[in-house]
Amino acid sequence: MNKIDKKLHFLLGKVKEECKKVKNLSDYELKNKTLEFKERLKNGETTDDILPEAFAVCCEADYRVLGMFPYDVQILAGIALHLCYLCEMNTGEGKTLTATMPLYLNGLTGKSTILVTANEYLAIRDAEEMGQVYEFLGLSVKAGVKRDTNEKLDNDSKKDVYDADIVYTTHGSLGFDYLLNNLVHSKEDRFMRDFYYVIIDEADSVLLDSASMPLVISGSPRVQSNLYTLTDFFVTTLVEDVHYEIEDKKVWLTNKGIEYAQRYFRIDSLYSKENFDILRHVVLALRAHFLMEKDVDYVATDEGEIVLLDKSTGRKMKGMKLRGGSHQAIEEKEHLKLSQEQRSVASITYQNLFNLFPKMSGMSGTIADGKDELLEVYHKQVVIIPPNKPLARKDLPDKYFKTSEEQFDAVIKETVKRHQTGQPVLLIASLISDTEMLSKLLVQENIEHSVLNANNAFWEAEIIKEAGQKNVVTVATSMAGRGTDIRLGSGVKELGGLCVLGIGRMNNTRDERQARGRAGRQGEPGISIFYTSLEDDVCEILGEDFLEKYVEKGKYISKRRIKKLINKSQKIREESSVFQRKSSVDYDSVMQRQRTIMYKTRNDLLDGKSLDENTLIEIYKRNIDEYLKENKKMDDFTMNRYILDNLSYRIKELSVPSKNRKEYLKNYADMAFNDKKQLLGNRFSEYCRLCTLKAFDDSWVEEVDYLQQLQAAISGRSSAQRNLLFEYQREARISFEDMEKSIKKAMIRNILLGEVSFGKDNEMIILYP
Repeated sequence: MNKIDKKLHFLLGKVKEECKKVKNLSDYELKNKTLEFKERLKNGETTDDILPEAFAVCCEADYRVLGMFPYDVQILAGIALHLCYLCEMNTGEGKTLTATMPLYLNGLTGKSTILVTANEYLAIRDAEEMGQVYEFLGLSVKAGVKRDTNEKLDNDSKKDVYDADIVYTTHGSLGFDYLLNNLVHSKEDRFMRDFYYVIIDEADSVLLDSASMPLVISGSPRVQSNLYTLTDFFVTTLVEDVHYEIEDKKVWLTNKGIEYAQRYFRIDSLYSKENFDILRHVVLALRAHFLMEKDVDYVATDEGEIVLLDKSTGRKMKGMKLRGGSHQAIEEKEHLKLSQEQRSVASITYQNLFNLFPKMSGMSGTIADGKDELLEVYHKQVVIIPPNKPLARKDLPDKYFKTSEEQFDAVIKETVKRHQTGQPVLLIASLISDTEMLSKLLVQENIEHSVLNANNAFWEAEIIKEAGQKNVVTVATSMAGRGTDIRLGSGVKELGGLCVLGIGRMNNTRDERQARGRAGRQGEPGISIFYTSLEDDVCEILGEDFLEKYVEKGKYISKRRIKKLINKSQKIREESSVFQRKSSVDYDSVMQRQRTIMYKTRNDLLDGKSLDENTLIEIYKRNIDEYLKENKKMDDFTMNRYILDNLSYRIKELSVPSKNRKEYLKNYADMAFNDKKQLLGNRFSEYCRLCTLKAFDDSWVEEVDYLQQLQAAISGRSSAQRNLLFEYQREARISFEDMEKSIKKAMIRNILLGEVSFGKDNEMIILYP
């Protein structure tokens, strides 16, 4: 037993001792323990000090309210979650009940305590079911999502949610709420408390599988570019391996391609700063044509819209758009009317979101496979919690086929054979197209079945619950109904339990373990078999030419060779995903450093902090110095233009320009500043603060949007054998310095040229220049 296990078992013993003591308490005495714990925490005790007693009280409340007393292994996992480990618990081991103990303990602190889960259905279900326990013990609980995903919570409702002692929500809602909370225009509109403790359900799905796709909020529309049509046509004239190369889901121009682009667009250097927009649109067009596949990555609707597809679930992601012009590039490729391109206003990855929590833990049935990556990225150790009952499921050897036709034929035969005995069968495919093919084949065999492909989490959960009943056949994607227990119907144990048939090698072994884990919960019997072929999606990585040799030409290949190729494909795909996620962390860490500085400064401004007047005077004098450096040959007209654009709308005050233009402009700025100060009196400080906030927001939106575009465009530089991350960091540093200058110019312009009026309740209304 290692050091961690010893500590967990020691604390388990302490909790069990306390359980005996609280058993005899009345409901009133049990509820009163919450007030006692809160008082003790106020008086200097820590959550670690009161853990055994608090866990015992929660266990007893679980039993009295829900009729379920946590097993020892659940208490063990609860302790590990409180101590901020990531826990692997088998499917069906009761993760929902496990979470009540650490959530109750951390909820006693009065600080933000959150559980994030995979979808709205699970967040609402768990908040309602487990909420009864917290409310019995005197803590408040709220769900941060609505059953109807189109129904949005307003700021007041969100404030109610995040003020609750315990919050159940989804990772997407939490991420977007964090970004929106940092876009509010007054401190009264903020709705989130500082982050403290979070438990991530299905943690491997969130921290690993979803980690490389950042959450992005789009805002004000960008002026629509006329380069989409031009670059789209240019890309259709390119020849593969001559002008561009594709490798590992990336595409870039070769040296010949760069020379051809420079001739085509009549420019000297594709990579110079002034041609950044052309480069960006070329990269967008390359990706649209060679990386984004119709009916795999997106569909074109009859209404003339591009709707993205979630590759892991096959679900249509209505309302979701690719950022940075990628969506418009696909629309141009499909010859559709271009939608309005939006600026990226705020962005964050899950890695950086969850690293903001001082205390972060998580649980999943398959997280141990990613333990090395989780330790490196999140500095989190994985603890494997033993099952309450030994695993009785039989995981039969995988079956390997050359073609998908042979693969599907074998799956259907196995389904028919088991269905005839009454044994329930769950067919799990990684692609939406595969679930549709299976459904057609089952119809031909006259087998009634349900098809779940992650279109509706509420509906799926109800159907997946029934997948363990006699004679039931269910077809699902790997994500459909995740988090919902499949309970065996009467007489199913005797038939061997639920039979899980996996179709196709999945992108990683965790997804496969998750699929197998649908059967054999709590020591029940079950069977799992995977059917794979060289035409599985994962094998695309070997290349079409290579696969054609074996699949299309009818060349003989041994089962052993097929197995080796398929396993090799999966390993390459897993390694590629790990590299992508690490790259995503590295890129977003640049944005995170800037975001931390900007959000802290912004919060200070919202909370009433204002710049010292002498600092403001120093800033506008420096602005004038910089302007004069850039414009050494300045005539009276140019100088007056500068005054009108930056200092004052009136050109009368100082009649004759001094020979010393610097002195003249500074005197002019002093006069405009003092006029504004005199006009506003004791509200001048508030006015300066609001003008500065406006300058911050406008410049930060430009910076976020630029960095989003830069990350996309810079990938084209790989042909020059440069270190892409180094290039990005260098460009990001320069743009941050430029942003600082633009903030200083904008804030002074806002202060000196802003027009002020007062609304009801004497609220300051500013018309900015």
